[in-house]
This record gives sequence, C-alpha cells and structure tokens, in this order.
Amino acid sequence: MAIVFPTAQVGQSVHAQHNHYDPEKFWLRDGEGRLRNRYEQRTMLVTEDFIVGYQQALEEEVGDAAAEIMYRCGYEWGKVDVSGFEKRFQEEFGKSIQESHSRMVLETWWWPLQAAGWGSWNYDLSQIKEGLIFIDLFESAVAKSIGNIGKVACHYYAGLFAAVFGHIARTELSGLEIQCYSMGESFCKFLVGSSKRINAAQFWTREGATAKEIIERL
Repeated sequence: MAIVFPTAQVGQSVHAQHNHYDPEKFWLRDGEGRLRNRYEQRTMLVTEDFIVGYQQALEEEVGDAAAEIMYRCGYEWGKVDVSGFEKRFQEEFGKSIQESHSRMVLETWWWPLQAAGWGSWNYDLSQIKEGLIFIDLFESAVAKSIGNIGKVACHYYAGLFAAVFGHIARTELSGLEIQCYSMGESFCKFLVGSSKRINAAQFWTREGATAKEIIERL
C-alpha cells in the first residue's frame, strides 16, 4: 500500500474539477523522482514498512513522548492543510467555508486525502452544540500498516482532526483517538472537543474505559 504525504506548496494555479479523482489528472510527474498533486503540492509515495519503521524509531528514541510528538505533527500539518484548503475552496466555489454547508465543506476537504490513501471517514456532528465531534476512520494508513499492537496508534489523525475542525469552527480544539484498528477494532474512532473534555477522556482512557464508556460519560 502506498501512502501519499503532501510535503510542500510549489504553486497556486489549479483547474477546478470539484470532488473528482482521476489518477492521471490528480498526480503529475514533476521531473525525475518528483510528484505533485493537482493542488501543486509536492508529495511522496511511501510503503507500509516506512510507516512502521518511522513510528518504531520515534518510540525507541523518545519513548512515551512519541505520541505527543506525532499528535503535534498532525496538528501542525492540519493547520497548514486547512489554511490552503480554505483559499482553494473560496476560489473554486465562490463562497467562504463559513457561507457553505458544513458537510459539503468537510467532504471537499477530505476527499483528496482519501484519494491519497489516508482512509475513508464518517463524522457525527449531532453533539456539536455540546462541544463534541465524533469521527470514525476506516482503513487508517497508520493502523493498517502497524497492525494489532494493543494500543491506539493514529496520533497524527487526532492532531489533524483537531486542527481542521478547530479552524472551521474558529476556536481551539483538541483531539483524541479512543478506539483503534491497532487495538483489534474494525475501525478507528476519534473525539474532538474542548481541552477540558479531551483531558477527561484521556484520563478515562488511561483507566481502561472503552470508547462506548467514554462517550456515555461525556
């Protein structure tokens, strides 16, 4: 399985195709050994072995701090990614993300990541007035590569979701994975909310609470 990582912004112009994926139009070779997507972002293809090796090396180097480092990496990636997306969305659809339907905005943001191998998702906004957003992730690039290790592994995604939903909501949010394919589950589940809510969920997670129990307590 090849996963695509956006690495840098190298241009601005893009032909509007809306939420459409065609490999020949989405990926462009930019000289020998270089690949760009249709948003002019430099990308790279990596193997499952790369993902596993990177995660294991980080954990061996910094121990328990690896989870926080990966979360912060995902958060910073999310801030840059959604900022660029907001500009593209305005140019492509003639409306700001605040003027558009939230589900249309979210699906438009996610589809290039799904096309690049980051998995598919469902999200639950029914509790958003209570400050809670739930996200189900299927075929996680990280968890599917690492396999069953008995603990959550998708810290990048938790940071990514926190940054993106926080940017759209215009407030600072935190994220936490409360269920993972790497724990033997069939899919990963994330919680996004205020730092107070996330801190409480983290405590219950350490105490051994299941995703269902955490949701019920929240």
